Amino acid sequence: MTTHSRATPGHASEPSPSARLSRGIGATARRGLARITGEVIAPYQSAVIRIGFSLTWLALLLREWVHRNELYGADSPWSWAMAREWNTANQAFTALMWHDSRLWFEVVYVAGIAASVMLLLGWRTRTASLLFMIGVLALQNRNPFVGDGGTDVVHVMAIYLVFTRCGRVWSLDARRAAHGRGGGQDVVGIVMWVFLTAVLALVTGLGKLGTGWALLLWGFVFAQLAWWPVRRHGPGEPRTVMETVGNVVHAGAMFVIAAQVCLIYAVSGWYKIQGSFWQDGTALYYVLHLDDVTPWPALSHAIANSSLIVLLLTYGTVIVEVAFAFTLFNSRVRTVMVAIMMSMHVGIGILLGLPFFALAMITADALFLPTALLRRAGGCVARAVSRRAPVVPEPQVPFRAKY
Repeated sequence: MTTHSRATPGHASEPSPSARLSRGIGATARRGLARITGEVIAPYQSAVIRIGFSLTWLALLLREWVHRNELYGADSPWSWAMAREWNTANQAFTALMWHDSRLWFEVVYVAGIAASVMLLLGWRTRTASLLFMIGVLALQNRNPFVGDGGTDVVHVMAIYLVFTRCGRVWSLDARRAAHGRGGGQDVVGIVMWVFLTAVLALVTGLGKLGTGWALLLWGFVFAQLAWWPVRRHGPGEPRTVMETVGNVVHAGAMFVIAAQVCLIYAVSGWYKIQGSFWQDGTALYYVLHLDDVTPWPALSHAIANSSLIVLLLTYGTVIVEVAFAFTLFNSRVRTVMVAIMMSMHVGIGILLGLPFFALAMITADALFLPTALLRRAGGCVARAVSRRAPVVPEPQVPFRAKY
């Protein structure tokens, strides 16, 4: 027996639940697509990870300045020939393999520090992000056995940052654009890209680059070459198209960064579950008795002597890491979880003496903080800086009577 819905005279029949669901999904998809193509999503979150990862790498380079040659240079147990063989087999990229002289190593190391400062301040952010990636890969791939999980995170995120528009807020570029100085002829930027293109052409001609990295780096050069005339001479549809492409690439990179953070926690948590020490709640006890990662032995041993604290911290670590990705769908729960993860990494940095790992992971966690909170925090920092800034008195002009 077939039933027919009865429509009220003068009124259209109500759509079925499936039709309303598909209509709602379509409207949401259209709004999302319009937002991704029409604006830079998560500008404050991208600025936070730009500042955090560049600060982490800069602090690491400055701390290891005294030992740089033993870690990455000519005095390293991992010799230049061994590194070259390793990178050839893995098809990895490092500028330190272009020459084995000590002078070249010093140039690359100092350039890495300079690129970190540029990215931290947001000065010529597009160029700085590319130089930052080259600097991180140069040192990390020179000696892959130096560092910890924090340097591995910076290694991966340095590549992703190149594809983001992370200088839209909290940067010198944003300040220059706000004061109307971003539309003129950028002589400094032109000189920098001409020099970098000449270096890239020389390296490519000498056969120092693999095919994949050559295509990637030349792709950045041609993209910048295409964007410059469009920005100056194509204010209409060509510029709209370029802006749309840039926004889409930025959104994709931010999604990949978020997925990478979730993957880090998921793999770490599920891997811990398989260990017997994590299953019986005693893993942290043994960690706190390792001499290599206990800078405060008295504090570490005091915590390890409490069975209840060890049990709660061990199980709590596994629970929050496994549950992290599943809490991102609710804004309030997500904020609470991010605060818990940040607190956990602060504890790791203090108890285990891993400050750079802690700073890198806190930066990754900050990606999931709400925009309102980040803007409020940025405002507090700006007010604190403005209060401490010295007030320069205006020059006293001698009084002259007017006749």
